[in-house]
Amino acid sequence: MLERRFLAPHAIAHWAQATPDAIAIEDVGGRRLTYAEMLRSSLRWAAALRSLGIGAGDHVATMIPHGIPVTEAWMGLGWLCAVEVPLNAALVGKMLHYALDLADVTSIVIGEEYLQRLCAVASDLPLLHTVVVVGGAGPVDGLPDRVRAARAGELLASLEPADDIVAAGGGPEYRDIGCILFTSGTTGPSKAVLCPWAIVFQMWSWVPEDALLAGEGLYCAFPMFHNSGKSSFNSCMVRGARYVLRERFSATHFWADVRAANCVLATTVGPMTALLHAQAPRPDDADNPLRAIILGPMIPEIDDFERRFGVRTATCYGQTEIGAPLATTWDHGPWAGCGRPRTDYPWTESRIVNEHDEPVAPGDIGELVVRSTEPWALNAGYYKMPDKTAEAWRNGWFHTGDAFRVDPEGWWYYVDRMRDAIRRRGENISSFEVENFVLEYPDVADVAAVGVPAEHGEDEVFVLVVLKEGVDFDPAGLIAFLEPRMPRYMIPRYVEVVEDFPRNETSMRVRKHEIRARGIGPGTWDRESS
Repeated sequence: MLERRFLAPHAIAHWAQATPDAIAIEDVGGRRLTYAEMLRSSLRWAAALRSLGIGAGDHVATMIPHGIPVTEAWMGLGWLCAVEVPLNAALVGKMLHYALDLADVTSIVIGEEYLQRLCAVASDLPLLHTVVVVGGAGPVDGLPDRVRAARAGELLASLEPADDIVAAGGGPEYRDIGCILFTSGTTGPSKAVLCPWAIVFQMWSWVPEDALLAGEGLYCAFPMFHNSGKSSFNSCMVRGARYVLRERFSATHFWADVRAANCVLATTVGPMTALLHAQAPRPDDADNPLRAIILGPMIPEIDDFERRFGVRTATCYGQTEIGAPLATTWDHGPWAGCGRPRTDYPWTESRIVNEHDEPVAPGDIGELVVRSTEPWALNAGYYKMPDKTAEAWRNGWFHTGDAFRVDPEGWWYYVDRMRDAIRRRGENISSFEVENFVLEYPDVADVAAVGVPAEHGEDEVFVLVVLKEGVDFDPAGLIAFLEPRMPRYMIPRYVEVVEDFPRNETSMRVRKHEIRARGIGPGTWDRESS
């Protein structure tokens, strides 16, 4: 059983009593909240949302620019024991509708800048009855008559914090579903993962205790619709530390931000780390307050990176559905490794298996599967997808879909995807969804989408298209067609016209591993060089 103090709302309440004037969160633009202010703000949000009839178990979407307000709203929902459905702010059109519809969202807290996107799909969302707009002023127009709309600023100004929730011992338990996070689809649309509060804590519970102490600063640019953003924030609040955020990662501003905010810890992903390493060396590179960086995956130059910037690093392997079952200490091992099965908390058990779920011999490649040794430490299934849940959880183990191997020293290595997901600049992308958008283009008869290696790690989106007869195809025209219809991070960089794809002779399924192995060629159109 996980104690309440490991959940962000309760942790904030604890530190609001212990160190009320300590800074809980700040953005690089200068706004700060102490722990006492963060508690009052989150309880004021709880009061505002409760006044609209929102309560325990309600599915409430958030679509707010990354910043302090999104954490305030999330904590307010947490106090009410509502289920947050945080949405990627890039969602538009059919993908926005799909996410809201699949998750049975009844209310949404949305930034003024995204309101028109919601208005465009709201008439086809019969369960949606409440919209809270962050920013702006005046009447909220464009929504169906059945939808009640309110301005967050007006609501918050009219109500006192819901102190009664704390006084009554309310708030979330580790076993409560805290949020529904969307993960990339592979052979189908994106899935909605039911995440208990325990997995939000578990994802960052491996981070060494000496990485971040009470009062110290953690620098993070991960959005709150990712488990990385949520778990790092939760961990920071549990430690009584200071969460320093930037709306988007910037390699140009990274070190200036870290120095200005006096951060001792930062968290990145592989491509971010590669961009920092690719910058021209400076004499003062090591003259910074960072002690360590938490990252995943590591880059080949990790040892040089550590020496150059005077930091230690540690890494892990994780997924939305399973948290982080593999991790390292500061002795992070070989750069290509993901660590070892964790022993710090008895959360999970990991195994590498063949297609029959039987363990493979050391050194052999198989699928990584994980199961929980503690209740609610992993996902509680895919919402409204019982077949997908049963498939993933067969034989009592969660199947990650990722190929792994173990070396003689016990280091675990990610080998390749056993699925067709694409990961670009920290975003998980469904190849299935990319293909569906491209198929809407009138000239395209068939399409296959894969990820190909990006310059600084992870993937770029590569689509191969089979054209309809007699068309005069222009790749730039396809991109122009896609830009208003899909999130920017999903838009293909590479496009190539082919007569057909390599296929399985029996099922005619596209052999995407052959396309990935071949990669781009002289006939490939590159959006960034055209």
